[in-house]
Amino acid sequence: MRTLAIDYGEKRVGLAISDEGGKLATPLEVIAADEAAARIAAIVRDEQVEQIIVGVPLNMDGSEGRAARKVTQWGRELGGVLSKPVLFVDERLSSFAAEETLRRRKAAGEKLTRRKKKERLDAVAAAGFLQAYLDGTVGTID
Repeated sequence: MRTLAIDYGEKRVGLAISDEGGKLATPLEVIAADEAAARIAAIVRDEQVEQIIVGVPLNMDGSEGRAARKVTQWGRELGGVLSKPVLFVDERLSSFAAEETLRRRKAAGEKLTRRKKKERLDAVAAAGFLQAYLDGTVGTID
């Protein structure tokens, strides 16, 4: 089953996708938030995505703040428009983990300018929580 992960932000949206077998997550792209719905619809159609995972930025104590409520509402609306199941996962610390991943890549010799890092960060974060979901190490939230 192919799954699309979304790291939604007010300015940028990071996307990651699983392989057809649902075992491996790969960063896909980062897009402007105002272009997200149309681009996501195209990806869902072209890549035959069967489900969508949206990262919810819960507070560190696990409570849902304004940002989490906004992302959840946006995800539910998107699922209705696309007629696809949308699941929500806790994405706390996903950006921190993504920064660590990019820092390791740079240390290993990959050329990452500040701009390229910023462009990739949200997609790498989405791939991180998608992989955790695929591995069964993070469950969905309501």
